Amino acid sequence: MCGECGYRTADRSVLTVHMRRHTGVKPYECDQCDYSTAHKGNLDRHKAKHTGEKPYICGECGYRTAHKSKLSIHIRRHTGEKPYKCNHCDYSSVRKSDLDRHMLKHTGEKPFMCGECGYRTADRSSLTIHMRRHTGEKPY
Repeated sequence: MCGECGYRTADRSVLTVHMRRHTGVKPYECDQCDYSTAHKGNLDRHKAKHTGEKPYICGECGYRTAHKSKLSIHIRRHTGEKPYKCNHCDYSSVRKSDLDRHMLKHTGEKPFMCGECGYRTADRSSLTIHMRRHTGEKPY
């Protein structure tokens, strides 16, 4: 059991990997840049950025990607499949992250907060735009 948050698992190696969330240990390092991560799979995906290798190909349109999961999401554009469905309305999405963002509309949760003035928003990009008021940045 994790002493920090109470997470439980039957597999000791899974607990070891979980503990890295709390300790910040990132034992897997890229030999071509300063990237490091707690998970070997993340390092393997990262390395594809250096090689430019894109072995996963869409049979419908020829789209190529270095990540199998991105190809799966891409293929849903062709099939129209939207497996992530809101249980409060008729919204559905291709990606779970899109559904998670949508759900904030129902909960009213605003997890992103400005450290300068306390402004809160449900959307990270809205906070980024808001922060420009404090910095004076005008990128466009």
